[in-house]
Amino acid sequence: MPKSKPSKSKKSAANRSKTSKSKPVVIVAGVVLAATLLGLASYATTKPSSPSASSGSGGAVAEVSADPADGVYPELEAYARRDAADKLAMGRADAPVVLIEYADFKCGFCGKFARDTEPALVKKYVDAGTLRIEWRNFPIFGEESEAAARASWAAGQQGRFWEFHKAAYAPGAKEKGFGKERLTALAKEAGVADLARFARDADGSAARAAVSKDQEQGYSIGATSTPSFLINGRPIAGAQPMEAFTQAIEAAAKAAAEKPAAEKPAAEKPAAEKGKQ
Repeated sequence: MPKSKPSKSKKSAANRSKTSKSKPVVIVAGVVLAATLLGLASYATTKPSSPSASSGSGGAVAEVSADPADGVYPELEAYARRDAADKLAMGRADAPVVLIEYADFKCGFCGKFARDTEPALVKKYVDAGTLRIEWRNFPIFGEESEAAARASWAAGQQGRFWEFHKAAYAPGAKEKGFGKERLTALAKEAGVADLARFARDADGSAARAAVSKDQEQGYSIGATSTPSFLINGRPIAGAQPMEAFTQAIEAAAKAAAEKPAAEKPAAEKPAAEKGKQ
């Protein structure tokens, strides 16, 4: 007995169901293209060059081209804030290269990057004025991640973000958790002077808004894991080897040097200074 064909109404319902399941969610309107580009580029930067290729840090070796234009997307380069008053950034606001890091304090590979790679990048490129590092809180591991992100922002309000960052990523730190008392202890270790203010700031609406803004930016451009990076619009996914970062930074610096003077980055003035104009 032949099978009956599904009715048109059933077919359309099935198609609608498939469409709704596969439709991507983009948090910030207008960056669908950037999200797609980041997804494609993240795959390209993390695929192994051979079946056995591995970075030894939980991800494949990044294939970063020395070509300054390869794998770079202007849509993503525009996410650098270059705000001279940004307390969660280091390096010249008008540095030719900006590395944006989307990370979580409970992420083991973020800690590996913070301990093994970032200090060398600071010494080689930030101190020389070539690189600026901009942090984005991207908590994806639950309530303690959110609390640690807000605490880092609060430490930053007293000029101790990077000291808090170092303490929170110290070996064994995340295994102790990020409860309220532990976060206060980390703030004290980081040299935060006013711990009462730190506690208020960490639990305040400004901290929640700042973390939410960073999260939305990360999700809107397609970041789905930590750490994720943008280096002048070139995506790099994971705690890749030092060579992947140096190659990307040097290619970006070369491209920046070749730009006409009118296209070179300028530091954004602090809000207080803008108001005087």
